[in-house]
Amino acid sequence: MKTTFSLEEIDQVAKELIKKFSKKIVLFNGEMGAGKTTLISAVVRALGGTEDASSPTFSIVNEYKVRNDFVYHFDFYRLKNHYEALDIGIEDYFCSGYWNFMEWSEKIKMLLPTNVIIVNLSIEADDRRTVECFESEIS
Repeated sequence: MKTTFSLEEIDQVAKELIKKFSKKIVLFNGEMGAGKTTLISAVVRALGGTEDASSPTFSIVNEYKVRNDFVYHFDFYRLKNHYEALDIGIEDYFCSGYWNFMEWSEKIKMLLPTNVIIVNLSIEADDRRTVECFESEIS
């Protein structure tokens, strides 16, 4: 799936993304300011969450209750190394069976499960964004 959208269309894009999620571990990639947290917030709403997702830059992980499930939203931007992710019990989150949405996952690449969903987000002209979603094997 690859599509370009405006902020007004983000909720519909989130609904379409969820249809493509065959795994519950999803890596959201994009440069600073690309809108990763905004997109994650829309996906949380589409999953039945009632609160807006906020950036877990300082807390590392935020938890959201969604319809019959939970979402763990990680932001690894501030991590100095992958050991800090181990310290918060990242492996337990991966094994929880709940949604794991990650920003800046490249900081913990060696800890990621083998098969994940990748969501790449890029900034286009006129404040539009392009999102591309696919399943990938991490090596």
